[in-house]
Amino acid sequence: MTSTPARGVQALLDEARMGVRRLLPHEVLAAAEAGALLIDTRTDVQRREQGDLPGALVIDRTVLEWRLDPASPHRIPEATGYDVAVIVVCRHGYSSSLAAASLRAMGLHRATDMVGGVQAWREAGLPMWTGAADVRR
Repeated sequence: MTSTPARGVQALLDEARMGVRRLLPHEVLAAAEAGALLIDTRTDVQRREQGDLPGALVIDRTVLEWRLDPASPHRIPEATGYDVAVIVVCRHGYSSSLAAASLRAMGLHRATDMVGGVQAWREAGLPMWTGAADVRR
């Protein structure tokens, strides 16, 4: 049996970002206000530490594809078609790139993520959400 040479996580990340326009925090805010789905995949602990984003739907990374696939019986109501604009956010902007690539591979061709994650959002001085998070199970 032959094994595939190890590529490492950086190669996987580079491939996930190839040809994709990732958004800066101010662009994410504008896109969300224009109707893009803002999906927060951070853990509960990370959200407690950093806070929540206004308008974000919190979806655990382990079920992300099932919740956003319009053909899935486990989709959220907002998953209305493969043309929906989706912006995935995480803590620093790494796992969100991999998640967005998975969504694009599934057919959600407008899926992208935010450069720098929620850390960059906070550093840009953008508003944080003070109400209850919209957690989707």
